[in-house]
Amino acid sequence: MQEKKTKGLWKIKAGLGFVGRKAMKELNRESRDGRNAQEKTLRRMLTVSKDTVYGREHHFEEILKAETPEKLFELYRGYVPVNQYEDLRHYVERHKNGEPDVLFPGKPKMYATTSGTTNEPKWIPITDQYYQEVYNNMNRLWFYTLLKNKPKTFDGPTLSIVGKAIEGAAPDGTVYGSISGISQRDIPKFMRPVHTAPADVFGIEDYKARYYALMRMGIERDVHCIITANPSTLIEMQNNANEFYDDYVEDIEKGTVGRRFDIPEDIRAALEGYTKPNPARAQELRELKTQYGTVLPKHYWPNMQVINTWMCGNTAVYFDRIKDSFAKDSVFHEFSYFASECRPGVVLKSSTKDTVIFGHKTYFEFIHESELDSPNPRIYQMHEVKAGQRYCIIVTTSAGLYRYNMNDLVEITGFYNEYPTISMIQKINGTINLTGEKLHESQFIKAINSAEKDKGLKLTFFIGFADLKDSVYRLYYEFADPGVSQAEAEDFTRLVDTYLKKYNVEYQAKRDSFRLKDPVTELLVPESFEQFKSRCIDMGYRDGQFKLNLLMQDERRHQMFRELVKKADLVLA
Repeated sequence: MQEKKTKGLWKIKAGLGFVGRKAMKELNRESRDGRNAQEKTLRRMLTVSKDTVYGREHHFEEILKAETPEKLFELYRGYVPVNQYEDLRHYVERHKNGEPDVLFPGKPKMYATTSGTTNEPKWIPITDQYYQEVYNNMNRLWFYTLLKNKPKTFDGPTLSIVGKAIEGAAPDGTVYGSISGISQRDIPKFMRPVHTAPADVFGIEDYKARYYALMRMGIERDVHCIITANPSTLIEMQNNANEFYDDYVEDIEKGTVGRRFDIPEDIRAALEGYTKPNPARAQELRELKTQYGTVLPKHYWPNMQVINTWMCGNTAVYFDRIKDSFAKDSVFHEFSYFASECRPGVVLKSSTKDTVIFGHKTYFEFIHESELDSPNPRIYQMHEVKAGQRYCIIVTTSAGLYRYNMNDLVEITGFYNEYPTISMIQKINGTINLTGEKLHESQFIKAINSAEKDKGLKLTFFIGFADLKDSVYRLYYEFADPGVSQAEAEDFTRLVDTYLKKYNVEYQAKRDSFRLKDPVTELLVPESFEQFKSRCIDMGYRDGQFKLNLLMQDERRHQMFRELVKKADLVLA
């Protein structure tokens, strides 16, 4: 494919260079004294919100009288409890119903909605200050790091997969939706030429139609960068390409957008405003199929520079399935530790998966993993954590989340000046405790990977569920080789069980004492994960937010996978 540079490239590089160098200068300055940065950050947040409902109830004004950083941190811990979302929900509800000055001055700019621990979703408030400081300025630094690591990143277009910017409104009229969608909508004007399609594409409700439109628009162009949080999205994109490749070619040749798909006419019109007949590219794509049969990203996007996606925690399972499909000169850039509730920092280099947390934007506290079950754990300040240790992370943001427990286990991988660098390990609720074994998701994944290596078998998907009623773990597999028999799968499980005993002494004790029964083996139908994800999207989950623990105790999801088990006659076949 002839490499064609993005229109206005000089503006993109100049603009990112200006804002990026400015943000890097601030980061370098503030990170030299982490304790001072944290004190200033906390004081700023408490000062701004001291006259709010939450600030008065929790004595912010009294806390601010502290004359030293240590006293400030001590008073903050004393007056403000560690919060889960449900502890803050009633304050958020007051904001949603139009009341100002509850968690922060005024009302939020928007809400980012995400799944909660109850049937009710979380409504995460995003203040204008937080949006500008974190999502706007930090995003520009993030783009700058991509450019620094791969100078040709924006020489061609970017395929960015985000959520729908606006999905609705709270009772008072404040909008809610996807923060990633809002960020893309508000991208600086000089950056807009990089996108392969207008943001309208994310308004397509039909799951398969949305992927079709994304890939139809993307595969026509010489994409240089992909940005998507979840690597499972990359799998879905390629599955769509495998199924509809010939349709892409026909649409590209004619300058149309698949009439066979359920795409609202206003969105179709917006998409077709980006297209025109392109018979030359259609012919290139036909020739690729003739040459390769199954056409992969490395074939239709040979000039790919950067794939920006999650690679840590349980997302590594999906990343491993797609990583070899891209051009060998492209690099994978960790998306960074990131959730709807908080964006703590940025990964600065493609050669690392470590997120530098920004102590001048967010106030951080930590609980060591050894004290997660303690009713009164020691709280560590940012300057007290140790490299190589794992902690649960607690954040305070300028968007009204005070001492908010992220329920994430992270590892301190090192330091950037005095700011810790972190890597996501797993959700805290990725630990199962049926009989006292405290089995971690990371241990389960490690055991699966070890068994794969020993047996020479490859799994395309796997998941484990804890069955409390029967005190047993039920393991579900989809092998790359569909001919793997039930007996072979059960033999694989026995090896997984052996490794689990090796990696977790409490698991071994509970198995040896028969408090935990032999794990049960189930074989899944082809494309089991894709079918499960599609069903979840149809139920209202956002694609960009879709996350799945690979070890859990959740009967609703367990039942969904029970329905994806191969029937006996199919196994025998």
